[in-house]
Amino acid sequence: MICDEELLIRPIEVRDLDRLWELMYKDEAPEFKKWDAPYFEHRAQTYEVYCQNAGEHVGRDDMWVIEVDGTVYGTVSFYYEDAGQNWLEVGIILHQADRWNRGIGTWALKLWVGHLFQTLPTVRVGLTTWSGNERMMKVAEKIGMRLEGRIRQVRVVDDVRYDSIRMGLLREEWMTESAKSR
Repeated sequence: MICDEELLIRPIEVRDLDRLWELMYKDEAPEFKKWDAPYFEHRAQTYEVYCQNAGEHVGRDDMWVIEVDGTVYGTVSFYYEDAGQNWLEVGIILHQADRWNRGIGTWALKLWVGHLFQTLPTVRVGLTTWSGNERMMKVAEKIGMRLEGRIRQVRVVDDVRYDSIRMGLLREEWMTESAKSR
């Protein structure tokens, strides 16, 4: 668990499962999906179907909840892009639109990246988004990530082509910036 004032990121607990279903799978076309990889299909799930595998999320190291003032509003996650575990990618989703543009995502991602650098031997943390999601690119930039790659016109959203954006941060860059802010 990592806490900073009213913002907390922590492993998923059984008590979070109902809320996560409500945020992630209850609606057929949730607002967050317009920004979170909208080029991949989203499928709503009935509560009963969700519950069949929901317990697998409890206690995982690679997916935590974002909680503000006692309410879960989103998730942070990571995965390895390669089998050698040298290429770590992170994700963040604030599922409720009324929580956007308040700095919550930036702060949660900063806590998450700090946690990953403290607990994993990775030399780099990356984030992949699309050029239509300018807010996510700004969040990544605010925590020190740099543009590392742009794959042009490979993401199609509402019949418009966008670039895939790869951003990243090296451990040494994170440590340098962390030392400055102490």
